[in-house]
Amino acid sequence: MTTEPKSVNNMLRYTFLLHAVVALIFGLLMLFIPGRLLGFFDWAPIDPLISRLLGAALIGWGWSSIRGYMAKSWSQISIIVEAEAIFCVLGAIGLFRHLILGGYLWIVWLIFGLFLLFAILWIAAYFTNRE
Repeated sequence: MTTEPKSVNNMLRYTFLLHAVVALIFGLLMLFIPGRLLGFFDWAPIDPLISRLLGAALIGWGWSSIRGYMAKSWSQISIIVEAEAIFCVLGAIGLFRHLILGGYLWIVWLIFGLFLLFAILWIAAYFTNRE
């Protein structure tokens, strides 16, 4: 007797799609024009090395989300969902620590909100899709 692998539900597919779009847009901008992007938000000082490294990491996460979006079964993406959840939870915690201690630009609050939103979505996806 064989069992069919658990398929990917639509909420998770849309989470992957949304994450891919956000990660790829910001990743490409951070990789190629970090000074212009961060300068637009009055972010200073700008470290071009770390900014470009973050851009590359975001592009990598975006690519993993594209692959997750295209996957057909939970077994193909479970490790991606776990890694995304851990990254977003820790990112939100790290940002929140700074936000409660000082006066940061509104864009940092927006980034925190994105991390928190994706942390919730990834955790919800994990608990509703795991086998």
